[in-house]
Amino acid sequence: RDAGAAADGPITINQSLPDKEILSKGPDGESAVSAKTLKLTPEELAKIKEGNYKAAISMHYAGNDWSTAQLKGLKDTFAKMNIEVIATTDANFKSETQVSDIETILSQKPNVIVSIPVDPVSTAEAFRKAAAQGVKLVFMDNKPSGLQAGQDYVSVVSADNYGNGVEAANIMAKAIGEEGEIGMIFHDADFFVTKQRTDAFEKTITEKYPNIKLVERGGITGPNDGEKVASAMLTKNPNLKGIFVVWDVPAEGALAAARSAGRDDLVITTIDLGTNVALDIASGGMIKGLGAQLPYDQGVAEAILAGYSLLGKEAPPYVAVPALAVTKDNILDAWKTVYQADAPKTIQDAAK
Repeated sequence: RDAGAAADGPITINQSLPDKEILSKGPDGESAVSAKTLKLTPEELAKIKEGNYKAAISMHYAGNDWSTAQLKGLKDTFAKMNIEVIATTDANFKSETQVSDIETILSQKPNVIVSIPVDPVSTAEAFRKAAAQGVKLVFMDNKPSGLQAGQDYVSVVSADNYGNGVEAANIMAKAIGEEGEIGMIFHDADFFVTKQRTDAFEKTITEKYPNIKLVERGGITGPNDGEKVASAMLTKNPNLKGIFVVWDVPAEGALAAARSAGRDDLVITTIDLGTNVALDIASGGMIKGLGAQLPYDQGVAEAILAGYSLLGKEAPPYVAVPALAVTKDNILDAWKTVYQADAPKTIQDAAK
């Protein structure tokens, strides 16, 4: 650990990220503030350290790269702030588990809880109880229904999902020569994050690329529907030049469907830098690029906002981390930016 200058502040997210305008809106329609603007000064950090505060983290699901990177960002930053993480829970996508996790956490009297609600409605009461006990709440990606920023919770921090949808559209357009027919696989659920991605993709294609026609939309309810939906889409539309898929796991399904259909010339773009899609991009496969979230920096931003609340410093209600375009040209650097680690050897070898 570099215990030198970094230990004394200031604390910010990665300042070498591009200075992009954040295009996403918050859960209540708020304009976003870029996470790059958040900062704890050395003086503020010293004050927080004296508090010997305690924090707990309640995840909706901890079994993926996104959650792992987010937790690392939170824990690294809380350590610099002398804030002890007393509990980390994983609800495995079950609301009732998360509600009981929060009750258990509250009995340990934390000062801060950072969480992503499994379901905004059924978890709201548990979070309201936490707020009533004076716990500072910082949320990832979404907030419980009926809670007010500045009153019941500090802030919501997300990726720029809209911005990542724009990146995926631009990469697609470039790869197909800005003309032809394409399809889109969307998330057929009331989920704020995925809706922003497909809205952005569609709007960018329609407004910026008049010679590209979005001829088919297929809905998925879960990650395993990608292959089935893409397969039907390719059968029905033999002239399809590309498919945009709303996140990386169903994009792997679309890749399998295109291979089965003998369509190695198909262009796929998506969002989220998972290992399998990264490998396909690195090896010059059908997936030409994607928009990536920055979960590590998102975790850093959440910890900084927890610090704001402990200092009584005003926090913006909605903060987003900039979008990141990833293609074969920058795959290894992008991996390092997203995960704070070198890409796995398979990806490094493929990128050569």
